[in-house]
Formats: sequence, structure tokens, C-alpha cells
Amino acid sequence: MQIRLADIAHARSGDKADSVDFGLFAWNEAGYAVLLREVTVASVQAHFAPWLPGQVECWPLANLLAIKLVLKDALQGGGARNLRSDNLGKSMGGALLRMTVNLSEEEWAHCQSQPRVGWWPEP
Repeated sequence: MQIRLADIAHARSGDKADSVDFGLFAWNEAGYAVLLREVTVASVQAHFAPWLPGQVECWPLANLLAIKLVLKDALQGGGARNLRSDNLGKSMGGALLRMTVNLSEEEWAHCQSQPRVGWWPEP
């Protein structure tokens, strides 16, 4: 089955010069296992292909249940030169969370059954 990353993770993003920097955080360990398998340099490059002529860099951060991603040359030269009128890197976090990933129904059930890790209350 396919789900959006937003169903198993949340993101923080920003821009610096002509790069976008993401922190993609799984809600729990089951979701993190899916992120590690599905969120790759190639899958992120394909997801952002219309906007991204540059490279993607990716680092797993197991202690945070997160993946750090940097998209190079993603902002048409940077904030002052970009023709998009949105918040640049900040808005691209939402675009990343719309990326779909594949998982089995058993994995999806496991993601849903594990409690969220963090200080926030359960939904």
C-alpha cells in the first residue's frame, strides 16, 4: 500500500543560500524503519525533480528517529533571485511530507500501534 510521509513523520525545513535543509522525524520506531528504507537520495530526487537540478544529500539520525536531507541548487539561485513567491525552504517541508512511500498492511498497522515518541499528547 502507499501512504504519505505525513502519516508517519513530521518535518522541519529551511533554506540557506541555494539549498534546502530538511529534518524528517518519524513519529515512532516503526515509522523510522519505513523512512530508512523508502526515503533515499533517489526517491527524494525523483519527488522534487521539477524543482531540483542539483544533488540530494542524506544522513540517518537514529538517535532522533530522523533523516537529515539537503537539496543543493534547489532555489533558483537563492531567496533574493527566486521567482517563487512562497517561503522557499519552509514550504518545501510540506511538499516533502506529500511524498508517498510503500509499505505492507502489517507495517502500516505496526506504525499505527506504536505510541508516538515525544512530549506531545496522543491525538
